[in-house]
Amino acid sequence: MRDLTVILKNQPGILADMGEVLGKNGINMEGLCGFPLKDEGIIHILVEDETTTKWVLENEGFEVRAIREVLVMDIGNIAGKPGTGGKMARKIGKAGVNIDLIYMAENNRIVLGVDNLEKARAALGIE
Repeated sequence: MRDLTVILKNQPGILADMGEVLGKNGINMEGLCGFPLKDEGIIHILVEDETTTKWVLENEGFEVRAIREVLVMDIGNIAGKPGTGGKMARKIGKAGVNIDLIYMAENNRIVLGVDNLEKARAALGIE
């Protein structure tokens, strides 16, 4: 799975435009988060095929600023239990790994952007 950082104009309807373009091309956003920054919207989307997604978006005039591999974990067994997120973050932090992106995805999954995927996986016991 890959996370794409897409830059949108911060105006009504632009996010809908992006979603419709992806939908027409059979691309599912499995995770999504976004926030405004001045006149832009910084959007993160989780997709299976980053190459096709990037091509589709750029072909329609959207700016894809970055693509990165992220850690995607099923948290169905811990979702809604107080303190579990902090424990997970502590394990990663104790391994000397920085979390610089976090958001929820469909099917009880969490997306983590970290500065060292191998160390984060080892800290969490994920292969």
